[in-house]
Amino acid sequence: MQKTNSAASYGIETICVHKGVAKDSTFNSVTTPIYPSTTFAFEGPCRTKGYDYSRTANPTRTALEECLGALEGGVRTSAVATGMAAETTVMHLFEAGSHIITGHDIYGGTYRLFANVFAGHGLTFSFVNMGDVGNVAAAITPQTRAVWVETPSNPLLNLVDIAAVAEIAHRHGLLVIVDNTFMSPYFQRPLDLGADIVVHSTTKYLNGHSDVVGGAIISKTAEIGERIAALTNALGTCCSPFDAWLVLRGVKTLPCRMRQHERNAQALAEFLAGRAEVEHVYYPGFKSHPHHELARRQMSGFGGMLSFDIRGGAAAAFDFIKHLKIFAFAESLGGVESLIEHPETMSHASMSPQARMEAGISPGTIRVSPGIESTPDLLDDMAGAFGALANPLKDSG
Repeated sequence: MQKTNSAASYGIETICVHKGVAKDSTFNSVTTPIYPSTTFAFEGPCRTKGYDYSRTANPTRTALEECLGALEGGVRTSAVATGMAAETTVMHLFEAGSHIITGHDIYGGTYRLFANVFAGHGLTFSFVNMGDVGNVAAAITPQTRAVWVETPSNPLLNLVDIAAVAEIAHRHGLLVIVDNTFMSPYFQRPLDLGADIVVHSTTKYLNGHSDVVGGAIISKTAEIGERIAALTNALGTCCSPFDAWLVLRGVKTLPCRMRQHERNAQALAEFLAGRAEVEHVYYPGFKSHPHHELARRQMSGFGGMLSFDIRGGAAAAFDFIKHLKIFAFAESLGGVESLIEHPETMSHASMSPQARMEAGISPGTIRVSPGIESTPDLLDDMAGAFGALANPLKDSG
């Protein structure tokens, strides 16, 4: 429903707390009300107070959309039921015969949606190493309609130069869509870098409390936003009022949570880099990361995610994970509690072994989503798990 970002002059902390809140003129509630009504009475023929049916629009959902649009700097936002609902809705912008370029190391659910679902409906995809933007340019065909960017990538934290990809894509009249789930608008604003559409799984950092699934689509222009809103209504992919309220509540603490997530990720990455049991640590905050300088230029922080390869493959990975006490062995990410998972058998199990190998995901790859717990407690938990390994190695230092 929103058209402009009127909160542009405020800092992100203020936007998170106040945007989309002042909706109750009757009682002046300081929190956004939940409007569970499925339908709204007409005041007369073709006359409403802005709402008629909650699939099309709902006041609580509008409040969340206003907030997320302000955070990303977008013109119009559609809040939807899940992150995958966001992706599904966006992909309906393209007709059969359209070609989409995307990364070779994207989230497994996105890969599955593209390769197993939309490929069966006449769309074609090129999965390329987008770390070299020349690969994007080389993959463009007369049928190409969009470039789908995931940066940092899931789970290996590879970065894509959004501005460079946007320059190439726009030269050929292509849309640029960026999945900003891993960074959140606190650390990265793709629309400012040339993207046309930003998608989120609001399940993750934006909500941040592991108690709701949701998604969002933020558009840079009114024209794209209108098309997305029409698709959301037609497909029925919108989120419920209660889910919108939960995400809006979670967003209020986004800045302070992201700062602690990043502190914990940095500390854990440095700890893991010093362990002989670890072959490689993937974290863009390291100067040794191949895209570190891009991270410094493109993002305002290095984020709260990291991954590492443990020596000994899947057996060692599962042995390590089972000895952890604070980290929950679970899918998802971005919650206040620390999670750890095994991409080969969990988040990226839907990718073929060949696709996982090409992406660099090995049987020993472990993805870590540090929560906001005490940093020393998380470090001690990992140290204890390494110490309990069946075939422990001594520290390299």
